[in-house]
Amino acid sequence: MTASLHEQDFYAWTNQQASILKSGELTHLDVHYLIEELESMGASEKRELIHRLTLLLGHLLKWVYQSQRRCNSWLATIEEQRLEVVDLIEDNPSLKHQLEQKFEKAYTKAILFAVKETNLPHSTFPYESPFTLAQTLDRNYLPK
Repeated sequence: MTASLHEQDFYAWTNQQASILKSGELTHLDVHYLIEELESMGASEKRELIHRLTLLLGHLLKWVYQSQRRCNSWLATIEEQRLEVVDLIEDNPSLKHQLEQKFEKAYTKAILFAVKETNLPHSTFPYESPFTLAQTLDRNYLPK
């Protein structure tokens, strides 16, 4: 059994599918893989949102629970991740609904991130986020 172009050379396959779409020869589309790739792209955007929220929340936790180590690098990461989340939402407005749904999941991951980064025990961090979603995304908010 020979491998499909999709499996052999993904870049070439994407260019081929784009050319087919442009030409209107829709019967030649690789529909099965197109569906698979489109679904994968959507899932990737959602994972990226969770990842950005996790980093943001993790740095906010570090800011609170290792206040003696606060630095400009942490501030820059907090600002950068806030901007990245906003960009993701602007580019994909339907992810705004996911933002609220995935906030808790991102916070759970942020605890693990903070444990690794700070060397503090897991029990140091509250089970539920001490920050609201609005606070987390507010460019003027820094916890005490």
